[in-house]
Amino acid sequence: MASTSLTKTGSTGDSRRIFTHSVWVKRSNVSKTDADMILNSAIDESNQYYFELEGNSVGDDNDIRIRQLSSGSVNTLIKTSASFRDVSAWYHIVVAVDTTQATASDRIKLYVNGSQITSFDSSTYPSQNTDMEINTTSYTTHIGKRNNNSNYYDGSMAHLHFIDGTAYDADTFGETDATTGIWKPKTAPSVTYGTNGFFLKFENSGAFGTDSSGNANNFTVAGGTMTQTIDTPSNVFATLNALVPASRIGTLSNGNLKIVSSADNFYSPSTLYVSKGKWYAEFKLTDTTRGGVIGAISSNANLNTSFWGGSYGTGINASNNLIYNYDNGGSTTSFTGTISQNDIIGIALDMDNKKIYAYHNGSLLTNGTITGNALNNYDLSTIDDYWTIGFGNDSNYTIEANFGNGFFGTTAVSSAENPDDGIGIFEYAVPTGYKALCTKSINAQEYD
Repeated sequence: MASTSLTKTGSTGDSRRIFTHSVWVKRSNVSKTDADMILNSAIDESNQYYFELEGNSVGDDNDIRIRQLSSGSVNTLIKTSASFRDVSAWYHIVVAVDTTQATASDRIKLYVNGSQITSFDSSTYPSQNTDMEINTTSYTTHIGKRNNNSNYYDGSMAHLHFIDGTAYDADTFGETDATTGIWKPKTAPSVTYGTNGFFLKFENSGAFGTDSSGNANNFTVAGGTMTQTIDTPSNVFATLNALVPASRIGTLSNGNLKIVSSADNFYSPSTLYVSKGKWYAEFKLTDTTRGGVIGAISSNANLNTSFWGGSYGTGINASNNLIYNYDNGGSTTSFTGTISQNDIIGIALDMDNKKIYAYHNGSLLTNGTITGNALNNYDLSTIDDYWTIGFGNDSNYTIEANFGNGFFGTTAVSSAENPDDGIGIFEYAVPTGYKALCTKSINAQEYD
């Protein structure tokens, strides 16, 4: 949602004292200096209500805030002590407001992943029976931005509920999985939405603002195109890792699946590492002006050091047709064929046999000296037990990754090939036995 939002203007006022928000969010850019606005209700710039995740500017260390702006006076109602900056996970956030409560701390309750947050960096609860700056006839509700077209939300959202007239706790919307112990969504919670309540599932790619509450409180997409993802709270797909030190990563966008570099020695592993199994991902070379290495990187890599984490990885350089092995001073081996702009490199990471293979537009890369093309017979086990698929580069390089979401940038793949387990969408046929790098496929090895 980095430049898009959903908008709806109120037509009927209702409860301004009792309401609930529930939403699942997966952040992309936790280094931004402005806020990730989840929901903003505003009549104008002087009277607004904010539900937001802060950026990383001074004093705003990725906390959750509920704020109110009345007659131009800003009041931060609650600000968490904890930071929420994990770009590999979905957070479930519930805000229950009931200003009719006699106890001040009961007037706003905050839950994250099923647990109530009771420790705050600051808390200034509204006075009893305060009318909040929300849910009136003349207010406009924005999802994913502030009223003044700023503070755009950068990431993914799922199952956004607004309850008009009832304050629910987190157990209404989520539950703990009996097998994995992971907090997961209830897909059809038993709630009373009230007059202005809505439920945005984001399941209709042609109408993201469709209300599934039965109230027909539909929203309008504004500001650009939204991209649907199959990355959900129940199955998290790998992305490029935004938490790599700023000096070593390029500019990430499209849910951290596109990277643009402008200097040497930039790289990004994915967010999910594995120690066993077989895994596959694709990378589209949308700009091949300079060299870049696509392959595997070890968890031992020092992400503050030079190219490829200080000699802990292997991969192919599409610009000069070389295989790089970084455990022995950067040895290289040539491979045959020509890789051009907009070609797709598939990486198959075999952690059962500690090998890595590369594919060019669906065909295994060939080299007369490499049996089976196991990238110079590189043995992953000599360095580390945990590896991931990743990317390292020289300057002026653009890569779009597909870890199974089925998109390169904002363009869907044309062929929609699936792994053997049916989880994930790729451009080319996935090698037999390989899976998308996602939590459901990873967990299947642990719990099946």
